[in-house]
Amino acid sequence: MPDELIARVAGVIAKTQHIPPETVTIESTFEELKIDSLDGINILFALESEFDVDIPDDAARQIRTVRQMVEGIEKLLAAKEAKST
Repeated sequence: MPDELIARVAGVIAKTQHIPPETVTIESTFEELKIDSLDGINILFALESEFDVDIPDDAARQIRTVRQMVEGIEKLLAAKEAKST
């Protein structure tokens, strides 16, 4: 899990939620960050735009932590890379 990816995901979450970036860590849960389901949808749209990926709805519903979000983005980017080669 590259630090750059973690930083980008955390940055998108912080920007979308209007919270200080240093409050978003890989260990943060959405509950700790006071992210509800509507906030989560906004974050997903922002992440899809940031990384040019499509996050499946069924996978999105299971995400509860920043770590899960980063791992999901990492898998989507790897699949996208594999498809383009």
